[in-house]
Amino acid sequence: MSLVWLFLGLILLVVGGEFLVRSSVAMSLKFNISKLVIAMTVVSFSTSAPEFLVSLQAALKGYSDIALGNVIGSNIANIGLVLGITAIISPLAINKDLYKMDWSMMMLLSVVLYFFLKSGNVLNRWEGAALMLSLIIFLVVLIKRSRKASEADVQNIDKTLEVTSGFKIIVWLLIGAVSLYFGSEWLVFGAKEMATSFGVSERVISVTVVAVGTSVPELAASVIAALKKEHAISLGNLIGSNIFNIASVLGITAMIQPIAVNSTQILSSDMFWMIGFAAILIPMFLLPKRFEIGRIKGFILLGAYLFFVFTTFRV
Repeated sequence: MSLVWLFLGLILLVVGGEFLVRSSVAMSLKFNISKLVIAMTVVSFSTSAPEFLVSLQAALKGYSDIALGNVIGSNIANIGLVLGITAIISPLAINKDLYKMDWSMMMLLSVVLYFFLKSGNVLNRWEGAALMLSLIIFLVVLIKRSRKASEADVQNIDKTLEVTSGFKIIVWLLIGAVSLYFGSEWLVFGAKEMATSFGVSERVISVTVVAVGTSVPELAASVIAALKKEHAISLGNLIGSNIFNIASVLGITAMIQPIAVNSTQILSSDMFWMIGFAAILIPMFLLPKRFEIGRIKGFILLGAYLFFVFTTFRV
């Protein structure tokens, strides 16, 4: 029965996330907000909504390992699983400026999160606020730098949403909110039950099954784009998702409910895996073929991710 709750929760999270993105973008366009700003703020925050709801629900219910494991596992899955599979299907060209801003921010937040968690074994409200503030500063700098780019270069904005009626926006928003709420409830409940029935810890289920579940939208979009030979879903989108997961998902969750570290493996293993997957991107950017993630590199990432899952269940 735990699998049923988990499956239903995942479906509702995917549906809810899609409706929330569409309603948020349509509302922003209605208020004549720049497409560039929408792409970097509204869309990014909306696509992090499933992770946020799952982590918040888990933290409020006292399942801190699920709250942390969800984000840590999602960040690992975004690089190892999603980027790995995408590169295997179709090699990705890398923007030369990517590692100067986006990668550096992801790496910085990953390391800062480790030290926040290590100092006291809890992510408290002040630390959550610091993470959120860093995201706001990062977005302001990023938007200012990106204003030189043409609006035509902005990706993932559906222009047909500009003529969406106010009634339809409200309906989409309600469907998204309700789906996300019940999806997160059922997913957390299913994860808890699955951990019990399989005799493994909540942490193991959260960094693997739950994390992959909340990364399903990124995985589906990336695979479809790769099959179509389109590169609208770039490495930048995945790194941006990881930045939002740490800074906004954990940041806001900790501001509402401090997140305790209950499992020692989170600090001794999972965090190092997350930092390692982030760090390995730099040599992959530069060696042997510069600024391209090809099929061989994709197989390396996917293999490393499968090894991570194997070792996680073995512990």
